[in-house]
Amino acid sequence: MEKRRSMPESPNNSMQSQRFDLLGKSREELRELAVSLGEPAYRGAQIYGALYAERKSQIAEMTALPAAFRAKLMEIAEVRLPTITRAHHSSDGTTRYVLRLQDSGERKAATIETVFMPEVKRQTICISTQAGCAVNCQFCLTATLGLIRNLTAGEILGQILVALGENRAALKPQTNVVLMGQGEPLLNYEAVMAALRILMDAKGLAISPKHVTLSTSGIIPGIERLGKEKLRPKLAISLNAVSDEKRSAIMPINRKYPIGELLEACREYPLRPWERLTFEYVLLGGFNDTPEDARRLAKLVAPLRAKVNLIPWNPGELPYRPPDAARIEEFRKILTDKGQLVFVRYSRGQDVMAACGQLALLESGPKTQAKFAPAASL
Repeated sequence: MEKRRSMPESPNNSMQSQRFDLLGKSREELRELAVSLGEPAYRGAQIYGALYAERKSQIAEMTALPAAFRAKLMEIAEVRLPTITRAHHSSDGTTRYVLRLQDSGERKAATIETVFMPEVKRQTICISTQAGCAVNCQFCLTATLGLIRNLTAGEILGQILVALGENRAALKPQTNVVLMGQGEPLLNYEAVMAALRILMDAKGLAISPKHVTLSTSGIIPGIERLGKEKLRPKLAISLNAVSDEKRSAIMPINRKYPIGELLEACREYPLRPWERLTFEYVLLGGFNDTPEDARRLAKLVAPLRAKVNLIPWNPGELPYRPPDAARIEEFRKILTDKGQLVFVRYSRGQDVMAACGQLALLESGPKTQAKFAPAASL
């Protein structure tokens, strides 16, 4: 059940000193808000459509609402989008946005990263679900930040709206969203799912579940809970090693949720007819990239309807090295020969620290005076 948040009872309550953020609120929450302000419930559905389907970032632009209601709404509410402080542009077309989250009183301001990757027929947006991360994967630069705080549903959705808005002139028909930025999504479950319900709602942002992927380090209770959701994204498991000894060395979360228990949760996960689990395997040169590792990996995932994404480690200030090209190909071929569906995913945006495992707010590239320009349709 979605947990409802309280709405302001009237324009004269405490919201005058801290305006209410409309972003991240469900259709039902916005209907309740409209009623609390003396308006018909359908006005809330109109706000919902303006925010998400029409992607309007200013209440004044929500012209389906009567002018008097807009004026009343602006007294107590706002659309609180993240602010771009820097935009790092890669030679491959990828952009890493450094976003500032506003201080909402109950939540302190924070800085996160979002990555926009344009392709020929689509764009992929990699979003954060926490500022920093508590999981402490040893090969990931985000771990050096520690956990700063969870993001709200509005802050999660705001990243997508900002990225789409900044690139509105060149958007392709399909948008993919991957929850693979800063943070562990399943440790911020309520806010993540509130955002995803809006993201995948046909009357919201209308991104198909087939085009949304949530990546987890293996939080078993969260995986079990996600499998019970009626509307949910695809699931990717960050595996990265084939023995508990090695996985615990690079992913301390494995001590709580070891490989055997994690794979059992994967076997129990209710895949849809069109769906495969994704296993992400970061190849660390000389650590987890041997032929024996490949054979063991093939054996582990053999009972599952799954695919394997091999991700050569991306350079950073950590004591690891990328694997040799020949070792990558040997690893891939062993998996393929064992009947596994496998892909080698070379990360984009490495030159601006936008690749997998590189999001640690490091400065790279020229400063850009980027801004989110409000528009009727992004």
